[in-house]
Amino acid sequence: MKKIIHTDKAPAALGPYSQAIEINGMLFVSGQIPFVPETMTLISEDVKEQTKQSLENIKAIIESAGYSMSDVVKASVFIKNMNDFTAINEVYNEYLGEVKPARACVEVARLPKDVKVEIEVIAVK
Repeated sequence: MKKIIHTDKAPAALGPYSQAIEINGMLFVSGQIPFVPETMTLISEDVKEQTKQSLENIKAIIESAGYSMSDVVKASVFIKNMNDFTAINEVYNEYLGEVKPARACVEVARLPKDVKVEIEVIAVK
């Protein structure tokens, strides 16, 4: 049975989607941008701070569903500029370095609200 996951500890959806969906022991977390949940504003223009906030938002959603970051098996990272790849990886590694999920990282033309990074994950119990 499909369960919609929502927490106030992560930004509200900006469109017609759920923060996450859980089904059959799998958690599909929608792409998270670097918005501060309480204010729904961008954390800063710094790509490292944006990456950290995106991952904090993911962590809040995952934990609200009873999962942990070690349950992440797949991540997709969308970045505005491939020149930020190394800086993003430094922060990403702090959150998922020991887990080492499968991952894709692609440069895109534009992201919601013109942020520099958006990250989505899949977790499995």
